[in-house]
Amino acid sequence: MGIEKIAVLGAGQMGNGITQVAACAGYEVTMIDIKQEYIENGLATIERSLSKLVSKERMSQADSDSARANISISTEKSSAATADLVIEAIPEIPDLKFSTFKEMDEICKDGAILASNTSSISINEIANATSRPSCVIGMHFMNPVPIMKLVEVITGSQTDPEVTSAVVEAAERMGKVALCCKDSPGFISNRLLCPMLNEAILALQEGIAEPEAIDGIMKLGMNHPIGPLALSDLIGLDTVLHIMNVLHDGFGDDKYAPAPLLVNMVGEGKLGRKSGEGFYRY
Repeated sequence: MGIEKIAVLGAGQMGNGITQVAACAGYEVTMIDIKQEYIENGLATIERSLSKLVSKERMSQADSDSARANISISTEKSSAATADLVIEAIPEIPDLKFSTFKEMDEICKDGAILASNTSSISINEIANATSRPSCVIGMHFMNPVPIMKLVEVITGSQTDPEVTSAVVEAAERMGKVALCCKDSPGFISNRLLCPMLNEAILALQEGIAEPEAIDGIMKLGMNHPIGPLALSDLIGLDTVLHIMNVLHDGFGDDKYAPAPLLVNMVGEGKLGRKSGEGFYRY
């Protein structure tokens, strides 16, 4: 299952990052979003990133120019019709994912692989929205995509092993380490990470320590590069809450119940960096 043409749905932070690493790996990439301004913002982000890599001598100008030439843009999903691999990086809204995959199933050629960058939504449920569940898979890139090495590859119950092999090969060509797991609530990354973040929020809620102490203990004592509360702010408290709800609903176990403080902060619009205030002010 040779992959040469890739379509990326979404030009936001994840989508433009995926587009960049795919283009740098020599793939022909079409970045698609619903508005021209979103596309232009995503493209500007890629161009700044490539320029920075050149200035730091981590990439030649020729390679940067070649990568940029590999990227085309569109506001029409039909532009993905000839893609060998479609990577969806749209908002984490289940019904939006399902309707998008149903639409891409109708648009894309037979044999095209449909991958989701979802961080928590069931790959099996996404696959069920299509007539090609054997060609549906999870490709969970980490943020920021150009820097982080991992791609968590999530196989559904019907994912063809050849599809998995092709996606692993594509991720490795992009300079990533592809590690596989089966479809399960939160997969591996968020099943392990988000309960730790939630526990840190519970500790703060109970008045056990201040945010700086909680984060400092995990950074200095456990060698984490960033503390759990600061990381929650970076991810977005609404996203952390969403994933905790996925885990809670998926496993039916109250150990995954989101901290009341987390629920309240999201309700107040304190979402972290993107809103200017979370556990810290920005």
